[in-house]
Amino acid sequence: MRAFVAGATGYTGREVVRELRANGVAAVAHVRPDNPRIAEWEARFQAHYAVTDTTPWELHALRESLQTWQPTHVFALLGTTRRRVRAARERGAAESYETVDYGLSALLLKALLLTGHQARFIYLSSFGVSAQTRNPYLRARLRMETELQQSGIPYVIARPLFITGSDREEARFMERTAGVLTDGLLGLAGALGGGKLRDRYASITGAQLGRALVKAALDQRYTNVVLDAAELRHLARA
Repeated sequence: MRAFVAGATGYTGREVVRELRANGVAAVAHVRPDNPRIAEWEARFQAHYAVTDTTPWELHALRESLQTWQPTHVFALLGTTRRRVRAARERGAAESYETVDYGLSALLLKALLLTGHQARFIYLSSFGVSAQTRNPYLRARLRMETELQQSGIPYVIARPLFITGSDREEARFMERTAGVLTDGLLGLAGALGGGKLRDRYASITGAQLGRALVKAALDQRYTNVVLDAAELRHLARA
């Protein structure tokens, strides 16, 4: 088995690479060719005996790369943040939830489809996705989920709530604060018998989510499924 991991340098992505190697799966960690820390990431992934791919985000280049690697699993762990979107607008760049959270994931899916190769596609989505949402972030996620479900490619869609932890390199103060406060309240609820409520809404670390995603990816029982936060936490503990 071989997995192609897009978003490999992210908080969850690096854990997915590590977990894949721990399970004996060859891992190809994709890093943007303009990433200023390419040498550092190559060394970090090499330490886990994973290879680095720096194919640009262009349809035919991605198709050729996927054709070369022939992955059995493709992970789309891509996303931007409100802060990055705001900063991009200030510099006149076109980064948004539509171009990243949807656009890059959809580009990866299309490139895979063009190869004619049937690989399992694991998509990191978000809690709160529904047909009724008006939130731009969740609308982008819904659009990608819909295209994946209609593609004919076997898939796993994950919808965690807060992905956070003290080991996160990127500072996300609001998310970290919300996760800590929510976990505190849910911990109290769990002690009072609200275990299901706690599992549904508690935060999850990158390591836990990476473990859950890889377990679901490698288990044929989790084919064409949407996993909520509680199911992801259960997989992480299994």
